[in-house]
Amino acid sequence: MHSDHWHLTEDLDGFLDRAGDFVRSRPVAHLVQLTALARLRKRGAAWYGPDAPLFGSLERADGGIEGTFHRLPSQGVGLTPLTPEQADGLAARLAGRGVGVPYVSADRATADAFVAAWQRHTGVTAELRVPMCLYRLGTLTPPEPFPAGRGRVVEGADREQLMRWCREFAADVGEDVVIDAGTWSGTRFADKTYTFWEAEDGTPLSMAGVNPVVEGVAQVDPVYTPAALRGHGYAAAVTVEVSRAALAGGAREAVLCTDATNSTSNALYRRLGYELVTDWSVYDFAY
Repeated sequence: MHSDHWHLTEDLDGFLDRAGDFVRSRPVAHLVQLTALARLRKRGAAWYGPDAPLFGSLERADGGIEGTFHRLPSQGVGLTPLTPEQADGLAARLAGRGVGVPYVSADRATADAFVAAWQRHTGVTAELRVPMCLYRLGTLTPPEPFPAGRGRVVEGADREQLMRWCREFAADVGEDVVIDAGTWSGTRFADKTYTFWEAEDGTPLSMAGVNPVVEGVAQVDPVYTPAALRGHGYAAAVTVEVSRAALAGGAREAVLCTDATNSTSNALYRRLGYELVTDWSVYDFAY
């Protein structure tokens, strides 16, 4: 497919007018894009930097949409599923326009196709940042035995504890982010609802966050237990707690992403009833 079939715009409203129905048609598969667009709506483009965001829709002659992408200022490209030919058309269009792409995030087949195309058109090298798995909750299955303790929604008085654990989580997964009182509101961690799993005496043992519900889908992220407290089922307990709460609060689906190389967490979520939807990849480009 020729690259001219890609319609590019910096206008979020115009993009949603053209392609919004398509993006919303598969809320789990398109969750990364839906989340990014919702965050952009809430924060405004200026929040992300001086450059304008960029959006694109792959349009058939009859006006139907076959794929979309988004690029927020100073961030990488997020893609809905594309064929290798479609990915090549997009790479050619972006390269011809001189668009910088720090990284790409997509289902594994799409990400691999875009990386190959981007390398052909720009000559840059790419490195896999992390292979991931996207899971969707089927039938929630609490662990047996269930660990002692209780879930508690995080409040303002817990902020220092929360920021410390988010810093530790980010370090564990290799995220390059500063998390403190001055930067908190600008991080991806700020707009979530958090729950602590705590001991009977109120000592926090584990935490889980949930993104705002988008098109009926609640994403559990992050889940974190300090290293010294692992192996007691606290992560399972808090994941069950927030999954139940999300569905009770009106979400139609609950999803989460894991590091594909972490066999422990992947096995845990499968035992809780989360089912694999697709493999996911993030590649960084070196210029």
